[in-house]
Amino acid sequence: MNDAARPVRHVLILGGTTEARRLATTLAPEPSVAPEPAPEPTLRVTTSLAGRVAAPRLPAGHVRIGGFGGPEGLARWLREHAVDALIDATHPFADTISHNAAEAAATAHVPLLALRRPGWVSGPGDIWHQVTSLDEAAAALPTLGTRIFLTTGRMGLAHFAHLTDLWFLARSVDAPEPPHPPRMTTLLDRGPFTLEAERALLREHRIDVLVTKDSGATATSAKLTAAREAGIPVVVVRRPPVPEGVAVAADPGEAVAWLQRLFNGAGTANRTADLSGPCR
Repeated sequence: MNDAARPVRHVLILGGTTEARRLATTLAPEPSVAPEPAPEPTLRVTTSLAGRVAAPRLPAGHVRIGGFGGPEGLARWLREHAVDALIDATHPFADTISHNAAEAAATAHVPLLALRRPGWVSGPGDIWHQVTSLDEAAAALPTLGTRIFLTTGRMGLAHFAHLTDLWFLARSVDAPEPPHPPRMTTLLDRGPFTLEAERALLREHRIDVLVTKDSGATATSAKLTAAREAGIPVVVVRRPPVPEGVAVAADPGEAVAWLQRLFNGAGTANRTADLSGPCR
């Protein structure tokens, strides 16, 4: 079958993570200048961003920003835009959108894959206190220390607002809004963070407890190493499970392989190049 006869497959990526951007770049690379006319596109890639970050890093391909209006709205969007595959590459703690995606995919009969980077694993010397929620994390803090480095994101600061006797350093991409702890200094920054910078941060602010979500990946993991070296306890909020029955890929390469199997089974191209371009 030649390129002109192949159907154009539409992939919707629910994004906002490094893995989502890497996947979009793999599937929808920037067009290159070629001496000959490019073949007709066989893949359309759209990434949807929630719009919670003021200046998001935009991925390759088409981009939409904003919510869908719950699972019903997402299912409607999948049908109206003829989506052939849905990939949930949102943050591991974006539990609501993940469940909405599972429900919408089932309703619209669209294959769904969850792209989830592996979580962190404690090692020798780590002093980890694993909890299941931000409320549990807040409850554990008074017995662990008084100067808290809070790296759970600006959306969850309300869970710590009642801890008036503790001092917090809260790091986030955008400025937080109340409610939040009354004794709090905000550090606006975006990863990746180096180990030396994290060491210096802990020393400068005399941090004695670190609070983090189990986000995984290396971009923000240096703080864990710095805490281990300093003997600082870490409160780790476990990530919620992927919705039942949803297939999982650990990295963009596995997601591409899943798409290849999916589209090959539907009678489309059988070469890797068909999922790395040309696209539209």
